[in-house]
Amino acid sequence: MYANIFLILSLLLNSCMQNAANESEIALSASELQVVTNPANPYQKIEEIPLPAGYKRISFSAVDFATWLRKLPLKKNKSVYLYNGVLKSNQAAQFAVLDIPVGKKDLQQCADAVMRLRATFQFDQQAYDEIFFRDNERRAYRFTIPHTRKNLDVFLERVFQQCGSASLEKQLHKKSLEQIRPGDVLIRGGFPGHVVMVMDLAENARGEKVFMLAQSYMPAQDIHVLLNPGSEKNSPWYPLTDAAHILTPEYHFRNTELRGW
Repeated sequence: MYANIFLILSLLLNSCMQNAANESEIALSASELQVVTNPANPYQKIEEIPLPAGYKRISFSAVDFATWLRKLPLKKNKSVYLYNGVLKSNQAAQFAVLDIPVGKKDLQQCADAVMRLRATFQFDQQAYDEIFFRDNERRAYRFTIPHTRKNLDVFLERVFQQCGSASLEKQLHKKSLEQIRPGDVLIRGGFPGHVVMVMDLAENARGEKVFMLAQSYMPAQDIHVLLNPGSEKNSPWYPLTDAAHILTPEYHFRNTELRGW
């Protein structure tokens, strides 16, 4: 049985576009995933995740999106669950899991998680008029009164149904990788495409930068900080280089696919 599980897990590592549609059919139960062990996460917030040697976090203002992201809470449990309470089949992609609800429907996928984080930040800043998203036909969906958490959830559920990676890519503005900052996204719009968010940024005395990424996925699942498959030593931090691609555990992006709000 474990040999079959290993084969399934290997196939799931290819890409979001290749396997996302099938994952809900082969999600494994907790007992079947006993071969995977996730030790408890010792960090309570994004800002507590240690840096590589010689690096310091870049400072941002108290009201900046970057500062808000650093304050996000993390779960002690490092396992990623789907919206239906089933363990995600691939438990080898995450460094930590954000303590943010995923909902009970298969809606909060990759682009949706990014939109939730952005909208929740704007809500906390009481910037209600700035909370809007566009669908693929450029129609705008705006957050309206009452400005309550409950109504925000209702609004976002509608957005998740109408918007996605293709529409979000059109809404955001293109940036060079050298301009990267927390809150930016790496995005490839499609049906499906994929989106990950830059969660943190640090720099050393030589001006070299590293950044942290987080994602949801398909089916809808816990938002999680991604490991860096290219550097076990510095994971979950990714170096800012001139490499043509940025390789994450379940997807790869071109270095030209950075977008900002």
